[in-house]
Amino acid sequence: MKKLLLLFCFLLSLNKTYSQSTEFTQEINAPVQSAIIYLYGAEVSHTKQVSLNPGRNKIIFTGLSPKLNAKSIQVSASGAVSILAISDAINYMANQKESTRIKQLKDSVTLLTDAITQHNNDAEAYNIEKGLLLKNQDIGGDKGVSTVELKLAADLFRSKIKEINAELFKLNKKTSVLNESLIKISQQLSELNAKNDQPTAEISILVTTASKTNSTIDLRYVVTDAGWSPNYDLHTEDINQPIELKYRAKVFNNTGVDWNDIKIKLSTSDPSKSAAKPQIKPWDLNTVTNYKKKKYDDGAYGYSEQNKPLSQSMDGYTQSNSAQNSYDLKAKQKEQAGKPKIEVVEIEISELSAEFDIKTNYTIPSDFKPYIVDVTEYKLPATYQHYSAPKLERDAFLLARITGWEDLDLVEGPANIYYSGTYVGQSYIYTKSTDDTLDLSLGRDNKVMVARTKIKDFNTKKIVGTTTKETFAYEIAIKNNRKTPVQIEVEDQLPISTQSDIIVDAIEISKAESDPKTGKLTWKYNLQPGEVKKITLSYSIKYPKNSKINIQKTQSHMNVRFL
Repeated sequence: MKKLLLLFCFLLSLNKTYSQSTEFTQEINAPVQSAIIYLYGAEVSHTKQVSLNPGRNKIIFTGLSPKLNAKSIQVSASGAVSILAISDAINYMANQKESTRIKQLKDSVTLLTDAITQHNNDAEAYNIEKGLLLKNQDIGGDKGVSTVELKLAADLFRSKIKEINAELFKLNKKTSVLNESLIKISQQLSELNAKNDQPTAEISILVTTASKTNSTIDLRYVVTDAGWSPNYDLHTEDINQPIELKYRAKVFNNTGVDWNDIKIKLSTSDPSKSAAKPQIKPWDLNTVTNYKKKKYDDGAYGYSEQNKPLSQSMDGYTQSNSAQNSYDLKAKQKEQAGKPKIEVVEIEISELSAEFDIKTNYTIPSDFKPYIVDVTEYKLPATYQHYSAPKLERDAFLLARITGWEDLDLVEGPANIYYSGTYVGQSYIYTKSTDDTLDLSLGRDNKVMVARTKIKDFNTKKIVGTTTKETFAYEIAIKNNRKTPVQIEVEDQLPISTQSDIIVDAIEISKAESDPKTGKLTWKYNLQPGEVKKITLSYSIKYPKNSKINIQKTQSHMNVRFL
């Protein structure tokens, strides 16, 4: 009896030792539940409740994005659970699960390819038969054939060749139709970003617990090939109404994993920033000379860097200027061949990062396409004024000057302008401006009339000795057809002489503000309803009579030429 008791105790201790050394493994496929989306990159999170056995347990999260940053992996577990180790790996054998739609399209591709191959085989057989007939059309040998035999042979050749040609024609038409369908389905598959050999990542988490328990595992990590770019809508109904700013974002996901109905947050911070403590560097104040305010051809105001055009094509997405997050753009361009166009540009943002909690859940498929996300809305006070350069455009442009915008955590980007419910064009919000007002063009205002006409009686050309003198005179008329007063700024110019033998004299500029360096003339008026204001502009140019100078300023336009 004593021996049996000792044997039982030995087996019990052996079983306890075995259970402690045994490692229980379970694979988990947990979808993305939430994401913090940065200007370039995103931090995604997965949450899963698991049942753990006493001792060591290995939990493997499968089906993850292969573009994860291993250094950014963070894991937490609820309850009396200790995390022993974390590792990651790429699984090249386990492909992403394909949707039913993609499977159907791939099946259609297979059926169409088989049908096209069969048609090509049939056509090849008919062509071989036709070739044999043509090679053996020489009948009768040296003796020849009778007229009756010749007629029978000709009828046979004709009918057979016609039959073969008819079959080839039918096959070619069917093949053409099948090829068109195959191209469309292939394009649709490409549109759905179907990938046959897309690998997935796996993260293995080794934990231990003293007893059987349920624990909630939270997994977070940073991925590349995702991000957001700002996109604004500016609405106003009339010149006495505030501006309604709708802050929106274009979000894209190309991580290899779809984000289905997830909670998202947009952030302007940089996920690749170092964890080392920051160091304050000298702050040098100087005049900003590499940026200048400019007015675009559509009347919008913005800023552009000299010798470096400001990119207004925001189909693409921004990338933070960080050495750790630098991307091989050439490699990216190769990878993105055939995909929606994305332009990676550098932008300026505030030193203090901003975050925007999005109230509604969104689905962002991994298809490299931009999806619009509503961020927030603001109502901003604005003052309005008109602008006209009648020498260039026979219209007055309505400008809105927005105040209070600098505290809204705006990121520079394009803005769609709507006036009285009508889309009038696109402007650009450039947040590096130190002005407390943001100038935007709301498009042409046909209720403010501007006309610039030549005064013929005062336009003359005289030659005195060796000198030619030309005189130019114009009348600019502005009329306010609105029922409310308007402020308007009108601009014109005088030519600037760059040679000592060319002399420009201003005869009449109607009390304009004049800039002698640029020749720009500016008039500012406050017009009452129905009021008309007239401006007289005249000047003369003296130059050697044998010289040819560009008296008239020209514009470049595209034009067809018939050969």
